Amino acid sequence: MPISNNFTSIYNKDWEINFTQCMPNGFLKYTDLCNLLQLTAASHSEIGGISFSDMQKFNQAWVLSRMRVEITELPKWKDIVTIKTWINTLENSRSVRALEMYVNGKKIAGSETFWAVFNTKNRRPEPLALPFEHFVLYPENKATEKSFSKININHDTEIVFEKIVSISDLDIVNHVNNVKYLEWCLDFVEEKLILNQNIKSFEMNFLKELSLKDQVVIHENLSDEVMIFSITKDDKTCFALQLNLE
Repeated sequence: MPISNNFTSIYNKDWEINFTQCMPNGFLKYTDLCNLLQLTAASHSEIGGISFSDMQKFNQAWVLSRMRVEITELPKWKDIVTIKTWINTLENSRSVRALEMYVNGKKIAGSETFWAVFNTKNRRPEPLALPFEHFVLYPENKATEKSFSKININHDTEIVFEKIVSISDLDIVNHVNNVKYLEWCLDFVEEKLILNQNIKSFEMNFLKELSLKDQVVIHENLSDEVMIFSITKDDKTCFALQLNLE
């Protein structure tokens, strides 16, 4: 679609937290926090003329490569949250986008995300085929205290689960949705750490895509303050998650 008359380089969108997005304690799930961030980024891309629909004319899509989320507190059921987003950098086949979540004007979470342009036919990165010069970039305006990083995976890890990718794991780009990786790993975190909001930040590295019927193994490596999960296929790492605990 063409660039919207309402387009702005700094974008705000409100969401109401509904009960399907909440944990048993009534607070937003970490996976749904990531979903809301991604949906807000998609909404901004849509009014800016670089949405999935726009890019599919060139067999392209944005895919998430790295993500860092820092959390002060989680919103709860019926809260109205405002997510603010802007782009730090955008060039060729890659972009860094910042996102912040607010409740009643108070910032409760921030995220830095790294996206790549992906050709959905040849399954490889390539330069963005659409114009993007109308986006004002804000390279110095950070949403997190620390930037995303490459997660250091200790290969001396414990295998906690093996699974086969099913149809419910796939998204519109026909590979495992980024939030699914997080969901798989969080299922092996002690419940009280999640319900008591002891996860103060986490990072995700998306390294190789997974497709239907792929056989994967989930590994974990634990310490008092950091939990690292990795997902492998044929002994090659496809995903890494680092949870930083309070």
